[in-house]
Amino acid sequence: MKTISFAVPCYNSAAYMDHCVETLLQCGSDIEILLVDDGSAKDDTPAICDKWQERHPDIIRAIHQPNKGHGGAVNTGLANATGFYFKVVDSDDWLNPEAMEPLMAYMRTQVEAPVPCDMVVANYVYEKVDEGVQKVMGYSNVLPEGYEFGWDEVGNFLPSQYLLMHSVYYRTEMLEKMHLTLPEHTFYVDNIFVYEPLVHVRTMRYFNQDAYRYFIGREDQSVNEKVMMGRMDQQLRVTRQMIDNVNPQEVRQRHLRHYLRNYLSMMMCICSVFLRMRGGEQDEQDLQGIWDYLKEKNPSLYRRIRTNVLNVATNLPTDMGGKIGLGGYHIAQKIFKFN
Repeated sequence: MKTISFAVPCYNSAAYMDHCVETLLQCGSDIEILLVDDGSAKDDTPAICDKWQERHPDIIRAIHQPNKGHGGAVNTGLANATGFYFKVVDSDDWLNPEAMEPLMAYMRTQVEAPVPCDMVVANYVYEKVDEGVQKVMGYSNVLPEGYEFGWDEVGNFLPSQYLLMHSVYYRTEMLEKMHLTLPEHTFYVDNIFVYEPLVHVRTMRYFNQDAYRYFIGREDQSVNEKVMMGRMDQQLRVTRQMIDNVNPQEVRQRHLRHYLRNYLSMMMCICSVFLRMRGGEQDEQDLQGIWDYLKEKNPSLYRRIRTNVLNVATNLPTDMGGKIGLGGYHIAQKIFKFN
């Protein structure tokens, strides 16, 4: 069995995917790289995937499918994964091979462990290459180092340091047993990927290593502010699935329950801020609609989240709420160097 499967969704990625694959290959021969060509038609991505498979047939598999979006590509990667652990690496991102060494060494020990670790966590780095800016997102203040731990030893996360797809390495069998399925033709599904599985995670191990490098700067990138403004329907769709599939109020572990509530509160805040920034009549209806949806589905969770200070401020029934939300967003932009 391979130690880890790296799923790489590729959609018209010819300009940058080679660098991603080259860094993955440096993680060792006991890995699997699944290049999921998601219906690319505008460049040589399909041929590049095939060439990589030809060069490394024991490690790399090229999988071609009609376009299903990022979520559909991740689903395909998971369905084909044979590695003990599973990791998604976007084709414009890359891994730091040196930082990956201790993670790989540890994960190799888990393949034969009687009770293997469910989730490995490491830092990621915002890479604004054009500006020469890097921002490390670490977890040393909330996660213990050097041993496996459970949710009872997890601290309180800052709003800037939630677990993202870039920071987690899941045990593949755990994802398969929970039947994790992401929506197709939808952006922002990485929020589901790092939310729904957490209720199945019993043990974790944190490495204070800057392993994942998250490229920021492409104009068509899904986290670009203008792009997000145009895809609020998808942000709302993802948020609704999170409301449907996980009820934090039923989670027994206090620290996990607190984390899940805060994460969903952040998602609701994002919906509020961007719909307020768009400012149309339909946007106000959509904003009221997502809050009504949460209230109907889970009244007690609604009360907890609605009274969060950020959500109170960004949902004031005047222009002031929109201004507060916009101001907070741009402050976060400056601090964390994203978009």
